[in-house]
Amino acid sequence: MSRAGFAVLVAAALALPGPGAAAPAVPSLKLADSFRIGNAGVLCTAQSRVADAALNSLFDRAYAIVCRDAAAPVGRLYAFRSGKGSFGGDAVVRLGSCGTPGPADIADLPQARLARCEKDGLSRSVYTLTAGRTLFVADGLSGYGAALRIGLQSLARDRATAGIVDVAATEAGDPAAFARVQAGSLDPAQALAEGYLRNNAASFAESSEFFDLLVERSRQGTPGFTRSAEYLGNQGLQQSNLGSFAEADRLFAQAAQAIDTSDPVAARLLRNAEAMHALNQRRPETALAVLDRPVSGNVGTMAASRIAQGFIDTPLSQRLNNDDAALRALGSGDARLSPEERAAILDAQALYLRGAALDSLGQPAAARAALDSALTDMSSVRGGKVRSIAWMRAAALTALANLQEAGGEATAARAGLLQAATLVSGQFPDSAAALAANARMAALLSRQGDAAGAASLFRSIVTAAQDTPGAGQVLRPLLASWFAQLASSNDPAAPGDFLAAAQVLVRPGVAQTQAVLARELSGGSDEAASLFRQSLTLGRDIVRSDADIARLVSNPEPAPTDVENLVLLRARTEALRRDQTAVLARLADFPRYRSITNNSVTLVKLSGALGANEAYYKLMLVGDDAYALYVTRGGSQLLRVGASASEIGAMVKALRDTIVIFENGRPTTYPFDALAARRLYVALFGPVADKLPAASHLIFEPDGAMLQLPINLLIAADTNVEAYLARTNSDAGDPFDMRGIAWLGRTHMVSTAVSPRAFLDVRAIPASKARRSYLGLGENAVPAQTPPAQTPATMTPIPTRADCDWPLSEWGRPVSGAELSLASRLLGDGQVVTGAGFSDDAIMKMADLKDYRVIHFATHGLVTAPRPECPARPALLTSFGGEGSDGLLSFRDIFDLSLDADTIILSACDTAGAASASATREAGITTGGSFALDGLVRAFVGAGARAVVASHWPVPDSYDATSTLISGLFAQAGQQPVGEALRRSQLGMMDAADTSHPYYWSGFAIIGDAAKPLSKTN
Repeated sequence: MSRAGFAVLVAAALALPGPGAAAPAVPSLKLADSFRIGNAGVLCTAQSRVADAALNSLFDRAYAIVCRDAAAPVGRLYAFRSGKGSFGGDAVVRLGSCGTPGPADIADLPQARLARCEKDGLSRSVYTLTAGRTLFVADGLSGYGAALRIGLQSLARDRATAGIVDVAATEAGDPAAFARVQAGSLDPAQALAEGYLRNNAASFAESSEFFDLLVERSRQGTPGFTRSAEYLGNQGLQQSNLGSFAEADRLFAQAAQAIDTSDPVAARLLRNAEAMHALNQRRPETALAVLDRPVSGNVGTMAASRIAQGFIDTPLSQRLNNDDAALRALGSGDARLSPEERAAILDAQALYLRGAALDSLGQPAAARAALDSALTDMSSVRGGKVRSIAWMRAAALTALANLQEAGGEATAARAGLLQAATLVSGQFPDSAAALAANARMAALLSRQGDAAGAASLFRSIVTAAQDTPGAGQVLRPLLASWFAQLASSNDPAAPGDFLAAAQVLVRPGVAQTQAVLARELSGGSDEAASLFRQSLTLGRDIVRSDADIARLVSNPEPAPTDVENLVLLRARTEALRRDQTAVLARLADFPRYRSITNNSVTLVKLSGALGANEAYYKLMLVGDDAYALYVTRGGSQLLRVGASASEIGAMVKALRDTIVIFENGRPTTYPFDALAARRLYVALFGPVADKLPAASHLIFEPDGAMLQLPINLLIAADTNVEAYLARTNSDAGDPFDMRGIAWLGRTHMVSTAVSPRAFLDVRAIPASKARRSYLGLGENAVPAQTPPAQTPATMTPIPTRADCDWPLSEWGRPVSGAELSLASRLLGDGQVVTGAGFSDDAIMKMADLKDYRVIHFATHGLVTAPRPECPARPALLTSFGGEGSDGLLSFRDIFDLSLDADTIILSACDTAGAASASATREAGITTGGSFALDGLVRAFVGAGARAVVASHWPVPDSYDATSTLISGLFAQAGQQPVGEALRRSQLGMMDAADTSHPYYWSGFAIIGDAAKPLSKTN
């Protein structure tokens, strides 16, 4: 079973702090501490506020309206028996300047009035109704008007009223009204629930962000954030699902230290998470050892004895108050699960995990027995109708189907996968996990020879995946059958199908980058941020409405109110979709949004955007298989690459290690591996070698290891290769003299693209309107402090966040600012900032960044992590500034800059390539370069840059290599394509004995459109 597919189905069990449902409505609300507002849409409750300052007597009542996704109450409800509150005679007066109240147009409440008000820059609505001696009031954010209206109806009728609570994202125009949906502003229960929900939707990168928040708040001692073991365990599992295994190890170790040993549910959660982690790493023996580990705590006495003794401490109080809220957000319609039930579910999941491990070890009989037991135990808890049990049943059925297929039971396997898909789709419609279940079915059809049926299902999955959060990560290994089928097909539609499928798949590094930058965008205060929050809210409302519709449709005996609500829900969903389309159309104008989206382009559109002398080459790695799509203006060709992903990785490493490798902290160069460069060219481009000469501009979209290597150093022909090899074997010859080699970069201008959409967006963006030509930033100031002594790794087996800071010694070797001065002279009208002025806080405060068409950084890029166990967070090293400065311009910081630049130049160490720390690579974080490319580049593009020129390794100062490259790059800046300018400067270096080794000339990559000039000229 594939790792990613496995993780999708089993990770949902961590959503098991027991599903629950809202308490049933009481006959009268007068004595109720809380009640649900409405019965569909966004979950909102009214919570009694007996100490509200507006209350005049014991007979008055006040409630706060609390909705999921909003950290603060979104409104208030009042019932004043005296006919007025401390507002004075009119409930509206205290809210500021308001218009005259008019009709509220609330069904069954014709006398209700509505006034619109502004308070603290937010649009608010105030509904009032006088009935006898009682004044009813509902006031709050206009965007939550549905909750206000239903709440007022409930108070006036003295009973909880059914209705659909939606968030009118397009109504509340102020950005702050929706800033509360961010993970950073949610309270513990809400953030935990949102993390679980995203995990269940297989959006592991987004889920990781929420659990990372919870871990940080717990570490800081923030009140309410007390369940650190659960947070850490979940964060560890998300990192494992994303492939960051060393970081997951660190988090699991911390969780083990923080766990309450008397809590059997927490112990089982952590045990199962660690077993999943082992299976993600293809270590079934370790998984079995973890599952054999005894768990602590007595289920029957958990917390009960402490409650009976009247002892309710802060952690226990937090559990009692928040468990139901978090689990109701997961929603199953069940009453709260008891600790015994939760433990039983987790033990059943452990049996499933045992079956998966035994299957991996080639023990099918034992595996089937474990899976059968797991399915039996799952069904024993409330008839298997708990929502999380449905997830696990689907996982167990899928594993069982795999065994049945391997045993020749094709019909049974097909039935099992169909049942699993039905379970997941029924509980979580339109989720990534539902698509994954269908993808397994499609793959089975393909293996069983039903190519037409598989193709139809795969196409529907790809179409749906474009609008499903988290789908790209989950589907990447599950579409292997589809890619194989397309590559072997003679169908003319195959290239288009390939491009569509390839664009929905997302590497873990990309997903993490997008999740971080999306959260950053959501927290902004500009128009783009406001629209983005609206799009998020609309998207979530659509998903919830679809789920509500699915539940109502599946009810065989609907009540009259169900039928009425179904009509309303369908109409509202259509309206939401129209609103979402309008918001997304407006968002498309903002580069910050474009930089984090995966919107697909068709093959026709991509081909039509290319010139007669251009070709687009998209590499796609699926498991160990490698495919490519070669697109020109006149057609396209789908091909299977002549090497596996692992073989490509080995060749890339061989080449990187002869170009530059760090030994004792210093870059070292060896004679170039020409044979590997030639083999790699043949593997990638052999099938289209006859077409390449017509494409003088090659746009290359890399994947996997090819993110770490510029393709201009591949050898396109055998010309002079034998002569070079003879020189390397001769005592008198110079192995660094590579003149005459037929480099791909000798004849081709090369652009690097992160996606087809990104390339077309950059190509379509008009030139910068900035008034000044150049800003150079670099040569950081060396800190005066002595670097702290390094503690041996063996003494700190569990690094904390502080241990993940870069050592101060990194700031002790600044990159020379000479190239900045040279570039400034070449372009003119420029400014160079070095030393103390080049600090992170100074850059963030620069008000004139938007005035420069070219911004050039000469500094180190820290693209992976200081230790394998630490999260990779790419950044540019700067000088230290004032209080709070960390001497790093992170990709979050960059994303928040306001730029209008034609080109960003990152003449820094390894900003476009692989991690230079071998320990990091060996730990499994092989996408350091991927993260840097997708982090720093996306951040700069989102901030307003058109293209980024980045270096794959430190640009050498010897033989005037740096000045030659910079001079060539800036030559005729407004008159010729930047790619052609760079190629011409490289040609001269290729033909000079001292600089013909690729180390000197090949390092720069143009990420964007090399056919554009470096900068326009005024």
